[in-house]
Amino acid sequence: MAKGNARKRVKPKPVGRKGKKKISPLVTESVTYVDYKDVDLLRRFMSDRAKIRSRRVTGNDSQQQREIARAVKNAREMGLLAYTSRVTTQRRGNRRDDRDGDRGRGEDRGRGRDGDRDRKPSEPPASSGAAEKPAETETPVEA
Repeated sequence: MAKGNARKRVKPKPVGRKGKKKISPLVTESVTYVDYKDVDLLRRFMSDRAKIRSRRVTGNDSQQQREIARAVKNAREMGLLAYTSRVTTQRRGNRRDDRDGDRGRGEDRGRGRDGDRDRKPSEPPASSGAAEKPAETETPVEA
């Protein structure tokens, strides 16, 4: 047998045990009819991103899962449940995405917000032909 054709021996998986069977909340609460208006019950079958959880996760049988899916879709259509839920994640500090202050300004490209190349970013933008307002000066008030 050549050295390159050697195979690793894989340990066989135990056959007898799969784990504990999930019990559906519909069975434990003896729900006979899944109503689309019962939003609290339907939210138990949805993830934090408003996706319908699978049978493997919830413990439903196929008929219960069809009833849940139909009720969730009806509730979404009626506006009782959201189609999606946005989840924001924190960005790491060591990445190069800490440019939040520079976004949209274009200062890193050598031009200001209105496109003047010879103007410094700290100077006000050039007037657009409108009459300029005179600068207000503060006068000290004696007490």
